[in-house]
Amino acid sequence: MDNNSKTLLDIMAIYTSFKEDKLMGRFICNDQIEPLLRKHQNNFEIEKIGFSVNKEQIHGIKIGSGPTKVLGWSQMHGNESTTTKAIFDLLNVFNLNPSFFSDLWQRITLYIVPILNPDGARLYKRFNYNVIDLNRDAQNLTQPESKLLKSIFDDFKPDFCLNLHGQRTIFSAGAVKKSAILSFLTPSEDAEREITKNREKSMAVIANIASDLKEDIPEHIGRYDDSFNLNCTGDTFQNRGVPTLLFEAGHFPNDYNREETRKLVVKSILSALFSIASGDYLNFTITDYLNIPENEKLFNDIILRNVDLDNQIVDIAIQYSEILNENKIQFTPIINKIAPKIINFGHREIDCTNKKVRFEAMNIPVENDVVNKILLNDQVFML
Repeated sequence: MDNNSKTLLDIMAIYTSFKEDKLMGRFICNDQIEPLLRKHQNNFEIEKIGFSVNKEQIHGIKIGSGPTKVLGWSQMHGNESTTTKAIFDLLNVFNLNPSFFSDLWQRITLYIVPILNPDGARLYKRFNYNVIDLNRDAQNLTQPESKLLKSIFDDFKPDFCLNLHGQRTIFSAGAVKKSAILSFLTPSEDAEREITKNREKSMAVIANIASDLKEDIPEHIGRYDDSFNLNCTGDTFQNRGVPTLLFEAGHFPNDYNREETRKLVVKSILSALFSIASGDYLNFTITDYLNIPENEKLFNDIILRNVDLDNQIVDIAIQYSEILNENKIQFTPIINKIAPKIINFGHREIDCTNKKVRFEAMNIPVENDVVNKILLNDQVFML
């Protein structure tokens, strides 16, 4: 075991001592993080760097003074909060024992934006207040949040970028019954998807992360396809010559609040930072990266198997819709598909063994109907 891997194990062994308990669940906006930024104002360089469309403050955090610069940003999509929780866990552990990380901060400088899209975060929406996807605005730069990120990129001149996101529960880590708990991508630099020197670097860092996490989540790490879209931020920054890593926080079994995934995101970011600082990523190859299975969309949240629906035996797939309700996320079950045989996997599968099914307040259910409970042979079954 190399030194970085041992260091990671030592840090993660005390995770509960630095997990930020003021950030829980899926709904995270400025109201939750601003008190924490004030808590850390004497520990790190924290600044107000701009405003969103709806005049919410956007913050930046700078740590370290090393020559290698790493730029990261989270909640570019407002409803993807897991990586934001992980950032504040990291701030806690960096502050818990500063001398432990002194070598890291002599080698790298980290600049991170914890919530790039605070309007979307407050509304729990992917888009910003103008209903624009900031991750498709890297070329046109029509939004103040997009312009701000480009300005930071231009001024900071990073050597690596960490683009922190969250992904839906539908993804599998390859064509197998394994959810993609974490996924990664080194975006393409051009339409030909050429593997350039910069892409090689980001591929190697991702391969290093996958190696560090393989014991935690074996066969649950995925890789996105590298179709090129210059409007995407990662593709733009890669195109400008900066190795860029896309992180996607996904679904750990039964962890809809993403608390287990959050812990793994902490470890993956630390792995990236240690790998970049030490140069350990140079021990990994393009092949190591390509051996990570490519994501597929093979999961539903719930699948009812062998249901007697109006005297026909069918499968029913149900997907949760995430609805903001009084500052909490309500997971509302919606019928996604009804078919004689559904080939997808279910995070939760229920064999109804030809029992008759009725849905409360419905006659015959159809796709896109909302359901809260079902009756199997008149016995209530809650979803």
